[in-house]
Amino acid sequence: MTNHSISSRDYDAFRKFLEEACGIVLGDNKHYLVASRLNRLLKELELGSVGDLIESMHLHPHSGIRERIVDAMTTNETFWFRDNHPYVLLKELIFPEIVKKRQGQVRIWSAACSSGQEPYSISMIAQEFMQARMGMKMSGIDIVGTDISPTMLAHCKAAKYDALALSRGLSPERKNRFFNNLGEIWEIKDEVKKNVRFIDLNLMNSYSSLGKFDVIFCRNVMIYFSTELKKDILRRMSQALVPGGYLILGSTETLASYSDDFDLVRYESGMAYKLKPSSQLSTPQPSWVSSLPKA
Repeated sequence: MTNHSISSRDYDAFRKFLEEACGIVLGDNKHYLVASRLNRLLKELELGSVGDLIESMHLHPHSGIRERIVDAMTTNETFWFRDNHPYVLLKELIFPEIVKKRQGQVRIWSAACSSGQEPYSISMIAQEFMQARMGMKMSGIDIVGTDISPTMLAHCKAAKYDALALSRGLSPERKNRFFNNLGEIWEIKDEVKKNVRFIDLNLMNSYSSLGKFDVIFCRNVMIYFSTELKKDILRRMSQALVPGGYLILGSTETLASYSDDFDLVRYESGMAYKLKPSSQLSTPQPSWVSSLPKA
C-alpha cells in the first residue's frame, strides 16, 4: 500500500474511527503515517486498502481487527529517563516533600507508558532515593503503568530489552545496577520490577479503578488529542491526584487554557504542575473516591 492508495473518503473515515476509538486526531496530510503504520496489518489480513480494513472491522466486530488497528497506530518509541529533569524533580524535591509530609505508600501513575521505559525509570529513581536518603525512607512505592496497546503492555511485563533499547538514555552504571545480562537481551532486576504493575487503559475511559496518586506522568501524549479531550483528561486526572499532587507533562507541553486546577511550579531543573488545594473542593468527586483505601 502506498500513500496514493488511500482515497480521501477512506482517509476521512479512518480519521473519524481513530478519534472515536482512542482520541487521536489526525491532520489533513497524514496519509503517509497511516500507510506506514497499517501496511503490515493489511498484508497479514490480505486486504488491499484502508477502506477494506474498516469494512472488515465492521463486518467482523469480534475478530480483534479493531484492537490491532489501534495497536498499530498508537505504538510509539520512547527511551529511559526522557529529558532527565522530571526524574531529578522526583528524587530531589517531590519524594522528599511527600516523605516529610506523611507516612504511607507513594503512588505514581505513568499514563500511556508505551514499552515501559518511563515507569521502570521511575522505579529506578525510587531505589536510588531510598538508598541515598537513609533517614527518609518510603513505606513503599506503587507505580502503575497504563497503555492502550496490548503489544506494548506485553513488552512492559516481560521487562526485557535489547542493546538498542538500552542505548537510549540509560547510563552504563544504571544498566549494570538494575539489569541482569541474559546475553543479547537484558532483563530488569526484581528490585525494580516489584514496584511496577501494568494495566490496559484507554485514556478516554474512566480512571476510577486506579485510585489516587501522588504524581501523574502524562508526557508527550496530549499533543495527539483534541482541545475538548485534553480538557476532559486533565479534569479527570486532577480528580485522580491527592491534594497537592503533581502532574508532569512533556518538555514541550503546557496546560495553557486547558485546565485551571494546577499551579505551575518552576524548579532549577525543570517544571511541574501542582494541584491547587481548591480544585479538590471545587471539582465534584465521584462516589468511588470515598470507598478507596488510604494510600
